[in-house]
Amino acid sequence: MPELPEVETVRRGLDKWVSGRRIATVEVLHPRAIRRHLPGAVHFADVLAGRLVGAVQRRGKYLWLPLDDEDALVGHLGMSGQLLMQPVEAPAEIHLRVRFSFDDDGPELRFVDQRTFGGLAVSSGGAVLPAELTHIALDPVDPSFSDDAFVEHLRRRRTDVKRALLDQTLISGVGNIYADEALWRAKLHGARQTDQLSRPVVRRLLGHVRDVLNEAIGQGGTSFDALYVNVNGESGYFDRSLNAYGREGEPCGRCGSPIRREAFMNRSSYSCPRCQPRPRIPAARTPR
Repeated sequence: MPELPEVETVRRGLDKWVSGRRIATVEVLHPRAIRRHLPGAVHFADVLAGRLVGAVQRRGKYLWLPLDDEDALVGHLGMSGQLLMQPVEAPAEIHLRVRFSFDDDGPELRFVDQRTFGGLAVSSGGAVLPAELTHIALDPVDPSFSDDAFVEHLRRRRTDVKRALLDQTLISGVGNIYADEALWRAKLHGARQTDQLSRPVVRRLLGHVRDVLNEAIGQGGTSFDALYVNVNGESGYFDRSLNAYGREGEPCGRCGSPIRREAFMNRSSYSCPRCQPRPRIPAARTPR
């Protein structure tokens, strides 16, 4: 699933290509793409036609396009969603779900989604912040993110540190790839307990999270297959900089030990067994 760097890359592309343009028509080609827009496809198309698009925004892994009537078009890419800018005359993609044309007859916006886990919806009154996204925490790239608050909130949790990093109500935008990369840099195993981490350790981890995200944004995100691309159809190349994720059996860049893969929440975690030792489980006390 696209994480913060991939979604931020798409946001920047959309902001360049659609901000300040007026939507002319909307064509919904697959109802599942707008399943969260409960009034249906006809209403979705009608309410967007004629609307002027403002500066494109992001919260975590969600995007939204503010509209001139105070509403917003909210989108989530899901596992395979793509928001592409295409010439009007370009042939339709096999998995094209929604098409937006603009009144300037310039490039159109297309929502392409092979697996249809992503989706679009209109948020009433959501131009500043859609109500559907208020439960999602700020991300560490956001200027309003509070490092102090994050440190305290994380240390009050009694959970694995990797689970905490993936908790979108605590810190948004961090997914499996970038959690593993930040933990590798911090020399922490993902099973370390949050309430046992000192404030300096948490601050250091947060710094690595922010660094990893910014570096990935600078490289257009991570593309392991053709499903994630930017608005121009180009892949990101941060996968060339990965130190842990997806590198099972390859030597650790610090110590040379083979990177290990472990099962984690129906996914996989990657870490160095020497640099990131698993925490010891305290022995059970013998009753007296």
